[in-house]
This record gives sequence, C-alpha cells and structure tokens, in this order.
Amino acid sequence: MTLLNIALAALMTACGSTGSSTADNNGTDTTTTATTSTRKAFDGNGAWELTRQQCDFGPRVPATPAHAKCADWLTATLQASCDTVIVQTGTVQTATEGKLGIKNIIGIINPDASERLLLLAHWDTRPWADNDPDPANHSKPVMGANDGASGVGVLLQLARQLKADGTTLGVDIVLVDAEDMGENDNEESWGLGTQFWAQHPHIGGYKPIFGILLDMVGASDATFTREYYSMQNAGGFVDLVWKCAAGSHFINAQGGAVTDDHIFVNRAGIPCIDIIDLRGNSETGFCDVWHTVNDTMDGIDAATLAEVGQTLLNVIAALEQ
Repeated sequence: MTLLNIALAALMTACGSTGSSTADNNGTDTTTTATTSTRKAFDGNGAWELTRQQCDFGPRVPATPAHAKCADWLTATLQASCDTVIVQTGTVQTATEGKLGIKNIIGIINPDASERLLLLAHWDTRPWADNDPDPANHSKPVMGANDGASGVGVLLQLARQLKADGTTLGVDIVLVDAEDMGENDNEESWGLGTQFWAQHPHIGGYKPIFGILLDMVGASDATFTREYYSMQNAGGFVDLVWKCAAGSHFINAQGGAVTDDHIFVNRAGIPCIDIIDLRGNSETGFCDVWHTVNDTMDGIDAATLAEVGQTLLNVIAALEQ
C-alpha cells in the first residue's frame, strides 16, 4: 500500500456510517455509504434557485449578451461567499466558430490553506440543440438547466454554506467556460475553458488533493455511476466520494466513459473525478433532454441537487479530519 492509499483509507474510514442500497445494471444489490456530517444539511432549494437564476439570463452561449451578463452575476455571487475571486480571461480555438474569448470564474476559499480541494462545473451552454428529436431545433441554443447550470448552482450554494459554517480546508471553485462547443468525433474540441485553465492555473504550481467535476446533476431520475476515466485516473478518490455519497442516486457500479472537463484536469497531473448523470439504457448515454431545447428548469429537482451538495459537504468533512 502506497502512502496515497494509506491516506485514502484513513479518509474513507472517516466518511461512512449510514448506507443506502441500490441495484446495478445487472440487478446486483450494491451499497453506498454516507457520513453523518456535523454541518448543516445542504440546501437543495437554495441550489435550485441559483440554477434558475442562471437560466433567467437565457442560454449562456459564449460571445452573447446573456453570457456576458451571467458572467458578471456569477462573479458577484462568488464574491459574496469566497475570500478571493479571479476572472480568468483568454482566447481559445473552437472547432467550428474560430477563435473565441472565454471567462473562467474562480472562487477561492481559505487561500492560505495548504491542503486544497478543487471543484469544477462548466457554466456555458451549447449553441446548438443538435440532439433534439426535431431537426428544426438543431440550430437553436440549449438552455442548459441540467447541462451546466445544475452543477454551478450546487457549487454556488456550497460556497454560501462554507462561508456561513467555516472550513479549515482550502476550496477552489472553478467555473469553466466553453466546455460545450465540441464535436462528437473530436475530443480536443471539448472543455476548452478547462484546457486553458490547465495551461494557466490560477495558482502557480497548483496541486490540490484532488478534483471533483459536477455535470448534469439535477434530474429527478439521475444515476451517478463510477465514470470510466475517473476510475482509471483517480479510482481511490472515486471510492472516497462514493463512500461519502448521500443518497440513492449514487450507484455503486461501473459507468461509461465520458469526454468531459475532468479529462484535461487529469492530463495536467491533478487527479479528478466526474459526478455525471449516466444512463446505461439511453442511446446517447445521457438523459433524454441532453443537447435538446427541453433542457429547462422543468427537469431540475431540488432533492437531487441536495444529494449532490450533501455528498460534497461529506467529502469536505472527511478531508478536514
């Protein structure tokens, strides 16, 4: 057992007392466990409201007025909860739209703490609803209530609660831009804001304990399985998070492989996992509203957001010990 594994074993011991039983894709009973946190319960309604407020701007497609207005709102919202906020600007090359200006919005909690946790979600939305069943909608933008806003909503609410309750851990909340501009057959065309951040980290020599990416975490019937690349690159940390999981949406089973922001974080030498809604019985591998005009607030469930947020609070409590 390496020193890393010893540390993970200690953390997982700290993160487990209650359990929920689910079934994997083969019908086998599996169990996830969650710690009893000393913190106040995560406010799923608060996360739902923060998700809604993003959608009130409309689709947050890069280089649009709605995107610019939402960037200002995200910055101000993080400034109310974090010790330091950095707006990282840059230019990326897209696969179809040429060069594009981006904004990564970074909230830093406890900047002087040496032990740090990285939390990410993308805040942009896709310019084209190219998976919509109606071809007439393929050129329309996606609202992205689930695909984008839900993960951001959880992280914004988490920052509020950490400010209220305090933490000894350093937490870096990175809201990345231009994740959803990609082409399905071109891995490098996705996660452009994260690729930029990985090349220009907000802290020189940045080395957090590990990272957690949230993506599509708001559906009432969400299924969070152990994403393949997360297991390959950061399997011990997947074990930790699933042991801290706070409800039945976290299924202790192998999921599919997803090209997402965590790929580029792992390439930068930071172990990072993806909490993402994966559907083994779906043609796309995702929920039905993925990349359609129907990805609206109608599909967002405060209880699911609460489960994801509580899981993050449980992980933080374990890392603080």
